[in-house]
Amino acid sequence: MTPAAMSFDGRAVVIGGGMAGLMTALALAPMPVLVLARAPLGQEASSAWAQGGLAAAVGADDSPALHAADTLAAGDGLCDAAAVDRITAAAPQAIAGLARLGVRFDRGPDGAFSLGLEAAHGRHRIVHASGDGTGREIMRALDAAAARTRSIDILTGFEVRRLIVADGGIAGVVAAGPTGALTIPTGRVVIATGGIGGLFRDSTNPAGSFGQGLALALRAGAAIADPEFVQFHPTAFDGPERPMSLVSEAVRGEGAILIDETGRRFMAGMDGAELAPRDVVARAVWRHLAAGHKVFLDARERPGARFAARFPAITAICRRAGIDPALQPIPIRPAEHYHMGGIAVDAGGRSTVGGLWAVGEAAATGLHGANRLASNSLTEAAVGAGAVAASLAASPAACRPLKPAALPPAPDRAPSARSCRAPPECCATAPDWKARSPTSRRSPPATAQRPIRRWSD
Repeated sequence: MTPAAMSFDGRAVVIGGGMAGLMTALALAPMPVLVLARAPLGQEASSAWAQGGLAAAVGADDSPALHAADTLAAGDGLCDAAAVDRITAAAPQAIAGLARLGVRFDRGPDGAFSLGLEAAHGRHRIVHASGDGTGREIMRALDAAAARTRSIDILTGFEVRRLIVADGGIAGVVAAGPTGALTIPTGRVVIATGGIGGLFRDSTNPAGSFGQGLALALRAGAAIADPEFVQFHPTAFDGPERPMSLVSEAVRGEGAILIDETGRRFMAGMDGAELAPRDVVARAVWRHLAAGHKVFLDARERPGARFAARFPAITAICRRAGIDPALQPIPIRPAEHYHMGGIAVDAGGRSTVGGLWAVGEAAATGLHGANRLASNSLTEAAVGAGAVAASLAASPAACRPLKPAALPPAPDRAPSARSCRAPPECCATAPDWKARSPTSRRSPPATAQRPIRRWSD
């Protein structure tokens, strides 16, 4: 049985298999949910690459009000204050929820969270896992939790091409894949497709992040908010590989400094120095590079010999390039990292189109303003998933799905290069949809014609 022949009619559809998408599907249980991801879970999800952690006021000297104040300051006066208060207040419970799902956060001997410090935070409030492998550990736990949840079906290898709209609301989803097209009548869709980093030469995002969710929503008539606010991380590893590897802000939180080829610490006299907001540090690094200098992150003194234990993933990145970060400076430069803009949503993740929600980096909640505070992205995804699930569950008839016969024919091929308006360099790096194979996370396919094992089988 092919995917097109199987019935997913009427169930909620989550587009995207990263942290935001999987947490939304898990929060909706036991409501039946179909998760559509064009690649195996985590392979094209920025959340799996996250190093730093999640920001939350869980320390004895901290509070949601202090977290909110730091968020507002970093956002350069353009945050939605109500969204900031709501999300920072909910952050500690979101951390607890992830722990219940099986995320193994780093803890001290007393069982309390090991809290890191990052730029523009006034307190140690970064909850992390596996040192600098937080995203990978979260995705491991969410993947396992989704596999245990009978209400969730996950179909990979299909890319959503269009949202069907009728009478001002969502009526279906059209997806394309190597075995054909899949048309799903539904009145409830959640976009969790991540950011836009694939549009940039220098980016820390997976190559498949081209803003597909924003394009789907815009074509369906949804409002987009703050698309001009794109964050460049100041310390991406300056090497030939693309996408670029991130050197987490947490390294500077542990005491590393920025120097140039002469050994001069060029940010020492600036307010906040290396721990100023990301946009401030990124501009300073860029100006120094533009003046003809090279820029390095110097961790030789701090964290020094502790580097490998605290940052195993970054250590591996450096060693592949022949650098020992405890003994040698790390070459860095700014790279596109996060899109603060996205699909305009309310507190429940609802867009301006009936039956359409958005969560994670694809959504513009107002939390980040013009510049995201470090480690607020995973926090926003965790909190937002619960809010979207509650909103969606309370709106089962927000938009009634069309009858299958009323749906337009699904495309049987991807758009041709001739009809694509993307720049040529995007086509050179975009994954080939024809090379993908649909797979299911339920169990190995019984035959080539049966890519999904349904829980009812």
